[in-house]
Amino acid sequence: MKYRHGFHAGNFADVHKHVALLALLHALQRKAKGFLYLDTHAGAGSYDLADLSTRHGAEARGGVTAFTAGPEPAAPELREYLRALAGWRDRPGNAHAYPGSAALAALTLRSQDRGLCCECLPAECRALEHSLGAFRGMRIACDDGYRRLAASLPSHERRALVLIDPPYESAAAEIEQALAAIQAALGRMSNTVIALWYPIKDEDWLQRWQERVVRELAAPASALELWLHPRDAGVALNGSGLLIVNPPYQIEQRAGEWQRELLGRLSRAPGSGDAGGPGGSAGTGTRVRTLVAERAVRHAGA
Repeated sequence: MKYRHGFHAGNFADVHKHVALLALLHALQRKAKGFLYLDTHAGAGSYDLADLSTRHGAEARGGVTAFTAGPEPAAPELREYLRALAGWRDRPGNAHAYPGSAALAALTLRSQDRGLCCECLPAECRALEHSLGAFRGMRIACDDGYRRLAASLPSHERRALVLIDPPYESAAAEIEQALAAIQAALGRMSNTVIALWYPIKDEDWLQRWQERVVRELAAPASALELWLHPRDAGVALNGSGLLIVNPPYQIEQRAGEWQRELLGRLSRAPGSGDAGGPGGSAGTGTRVRTLVAERAVRHAGA
């Protein structure tokens, strides 16, 4: 399965990922001290959804369009996502735009925070520079995000949030590269908060690499998952997952609440599920799993 930001902008996985990202950003902002936000695969930053007949427009109908069609959300994380979306679309020329992770971070970072967004594809990077040019706190690097990650830690702020969102053109190779980058980042600054997005498509593949995380990762880690189809259904993308390393306080508990509400909003979209599943309507579900507990990390290091 190929997953490129521009092809799938605003789909259900984007909504899931971006609600979680904003929750992580706000969790780190509970402290006054600034932090580094680093996006390894930032894409173009903003995507035009004016024509919903396009391929990615069709996906957006089952994602951000379905989400915004509902009533005011109850969960504060979902309300914050709506505010950020409206804030981006209020900017000149953005009336029908969908903000990617870099744009959402640019809207959210404070003056004491610092952003570094990386994109290795030249055309995408130029679009990213255009999208974020007005944000003085965001630096754009037309470079390999993993290389910049290794060079940026430890950050002078001594706190960092890293988003890793690769295209998964070769899922096995890219998850290996991402896990190696996570291990290297933790070796340079052990308290780094890392969010790795992953597709839910092949249940056996997913279980194998999560078992590796349990065995090998020397840091607390949780998995946040939402799926709109049975986990092994033959569709392009069954669900969306995020591996959260060093999850901030109460992120898992809160995710259990907002994921269920988000699922209910997205499940109303046509074709969102066709068989029974836990935690939702036909074929849908959510899950929050602790993969590596903090006490297990402390015991291993004793």
